[in-house]
Amino acid sequence: MKILILNGSPKGERSDTLHITRAFLDGMRAAVPVEAELIHVTEKRIGCCRGCFTCKRNGGTCVLRDDMAGILEKMLASDVLLFSFPLYCYGMPAPLKMLMDRTMPLSAMAMRREGERYEHAAQADFSRLRYLMISGCGFPDGSHNFEPMILEFKYMFPNRHTIVTVPESPLFNVPELANVTAPRLALVKKAGEQYAREEKIDAALLAEIGSPMIPEDIYARMANGEG
Repeated sequence: MKILILNGSPKGERSDTLHITRAFLDGMRAAVPVEAELIHVTEKRIGCCRGCFTCKRNGGTCVLRDDMAGILEKMLASDVLLFSFPLYCYGMPAPLKMLMDRTMPLSAMAMRREGERYEHAAQADFSRLRYLMISGCGFPDGSHNFEPMILEFKYMFPNRHTIVTVPESPLFNVPELANVTAPRLALVKKAGEQYAREEKIDAALLAEIGSPMIPEDIYARMANGEG
């Protein structure tokens, strides 16, 4: 299985969320052979989409000459696109959003109705792709935080998507709290193995992964420097 990981965290290798993603990949590797490539989006030269639609009229070639063309090739050659990022203002960090805007060359100007909405017709074959979102946030509870990003991801990838969200994710970068974070990463690894074997994760397991690791009030006091 060929996986392209797009790390949208401005922290790069120091990303809190990347701890979750690596545990998930460990689980996948325990189930199936995995070929994974990690791209730190902030290290790539990706310009803002100009909205000129040239790519939609000329068969998919963008007028901007940067790293995005190579990334699109890697995306189309993958089996799974794994978007790993922290929650920023109820959405994805700006560098990753810029990358998503630049996927315009994958679709044409022509529109067609799909279910209850219209979509641009594809200019490339990405029918085999699966889409995975792994996101952490710094709040003690994911409720009333992840919902806008979850909805956006489902609209971007209406088919074959899987979403894993984890609150209190800064705890993963605190070695002294391994007794708290290690059990959660073990659950994430279990989810990765299940996903690799079945292309889905049990709702009960996802809910457990998405629950607070420590009581919300204690986490809030720690985050506020109150001990």
